[in-house]
Amino acid sequence: MADSTSAPKLEGLLVALLFVGLSVGFAIYGARNWFPEVASRHGVGIDAMIMFLLAVTGAMFLIGHLVLALFIWQGSRRNSVVARLASSKAERRVAITLGLVMALAAEGGVLAIGLPVFGEYFGEIPADAVDVVVTGQQFAWNNHYPGGDGVFGRTDVALITPTNPVGLDSNDPAAADDFVSINQLTVPVDRPVKITLRSIDVIHSFFLPHHRVKQDAVPGMTIPVWFVPTREGRFEIPCTELCGLGHYRMQGFLNVVSQTEYETWLDEQAGN
Repeated sequence: MADSTSAPKLEGLLVALLFVGLSVGFAIYGARNWFPEVASRHGVGIDAMIMFLLAVTGAMFLIGHLVLALFIWQGSRRNSVVARLASSKAERRVAITLGLVMALAAEGGVLAIGLPVFGEYFGEIPADAVDVVVTGQQFAWNNHYPGGDGVFGRTDVALITPTNPVGLDSNDPAAADDFVSINQLTVPVDRPVKITLRSIDVIHSFFLPHHRVKQDAVPGMTIPVWFVPTREGRFEIPCTELCGLGHYRMQGFLNVVSQTEYETWLDEQAGN
């Protein structure tokens, strides 16, 4: 006759193996590189912060489930209920200690890595930064450059028309060499780029996935962001805030070129 305790033992072993398989499988699946290739200076630190957080929480997830599997397996081998292994006070102490260790390991590491990154990202913008005002509208990105004099001409919302999407005042002498490109933002590589975000209708969201830049453009506000592109190429600028029926087609491109190409491009724009 079969042992009456063999079925619970087998069941416990199978449940324990299920937890082991799921935890190991999820850990392997989550260990992939989920991000597009980084193309900005501060983006390296952003990636390091996120990868550290994923590694620490992933390790805790794996360890926790392996320990749980061990307890399930051990418990299934017992033939009777045993006394409590620890007092309520000891259980509370263990829970609080583990919680503090998790918080210090995960959040402490994130702060240690992230504070220098955010100190740069939200810090003072370099004086030699390329300056562009990006105005979101349904459903395009209007990129306003100050021209050769480096001074933006006056703008006024009352002057906005289909042919003047930023409301540039043509009577202002500083506006004489300004120009606007629609959905094409061109900047030089390895040089700070300052983007001043505006919106003329609803909330839009300016997103550069490869450069780890994401910022809402809010009507009535001017919001500066800056970054240093480190790789030449053509990168998508989607709007990541639902802004109307045409939201799906609100797409621009960031063209990162060499300094020489950038200066040539500026001269071409000035001649138009």
